[in-house]
Amino acid sequence: MKNNIAIIGGSGFIGTKLAVRLLDAGHSIRIIDKAESRVYPELWIKGDVRDSDALRVAMEGCQVVYNLAAEHRDDVRPRSLYSDVNVRGAENVCQAARELGLKKIIFTSSVAVYGFTEKETDESGEPRPFNDYGRTKLEAEKAYRGWQEKSGDSSLTIIRPTVVFGEGNRGNVYNLLNQIASGKFLMVGNGRNHKSMAYVENVVSFLEFALRFGPGCHLFNYIDKPDLDMNSLISLVSDKIGNGRKKLFRLPYRVGYAGGLVFDAVSRLTGKKFPISSIRIKKFCSDTLFSSSGISETGFTPPYSLEEGLLRTIQYEFLQPRTDSDILFHTE
Repeated sequence: MKNNIAIIGGSGFIGTKLAVRLLDAGHSIRIIDKAESRVYPELWIKGDVRDSDALRVAMEGCQVVYNLAAEHRDDVRPRSLYSDVNVRGAENVCQAARELGLKKIIFTSSVAVYGFTEKETDESGEPRPFNDYGRTKLEAEKAYRGWQEKSGDSSLTIIRPTVVFGEGNRGNVYNLLNQIASGKFLMVGNGRNHKSMAYVENVVSFLEFALRFGPGCHLFNYIDKPDLDMNSLISLVSDKIGNGRKKLFRLPYRVGYAGGLVFDAVSRLTGKKFPISSIRIKKFCSDTLFSSSGISETGFTPPYSLEEGLLRTIQYEFLQPRTDSDILFHTE
């Protein structure tokens, strides 16, 4: 079945990849975003989840809406933006869906709702968010659940991806890969902590797959397995780009964390943002292990393995000439 689909946040990294996939499958789409789509400007409608009237107009005539829009960085200021965009934005999407009679919403939440975990956590894990991003994503989920419960024949899919990487992204995984590739990477901790990750082409494949889910509320974590520890990830990247013989410098965790606290203090005093902070050091050195108990039951098979996704990304980013002009999606 072909659908008219709205992708809120469709000018971003995941949204652009999803738009490509949905168009290839024959669906009609419109991209609702504050920033113009550099790939599909003709399909772009300027919209903000905080503007309920504009959102309702932009969603009119659609059968399905994806909401990918979010405030997600660690250093968003003012902090009220987390609630304004993530929570009230969700409430506005739900209100527009009710007024338009729209029956299917697919929402990208985050494993950040679980907070720091000591073992693999699947969808039955207790949410314990530790930051504003995770907290407001969880509140947004509650808003969507309320919408679905009031309309028993509607379909809600909540997908909680772990950290997503891929060609053209400029997020945390790219920054890590870039540091390793440059030979200037400083390892904090022993490197035995594991990191769950997700390749963007697999994530958008599952987002498309979710179109087939019927009425009810469907909740999934999204992770590509098997998880790699930091030492294995560094080795894979170094071997691929040919600098595996370079010496890796390591700092004990306590030293690295203390350094992060120093950057925190300087940031507060000067108002400047730094790529190093205590929370980023803590996140880097922690196990972030997640799993999904539900995806295997749906029959979904990811098109790429985790290692294939990493190798494709490394090839694109570091073994082929690339400039910022090659990044054709909004990267705010």
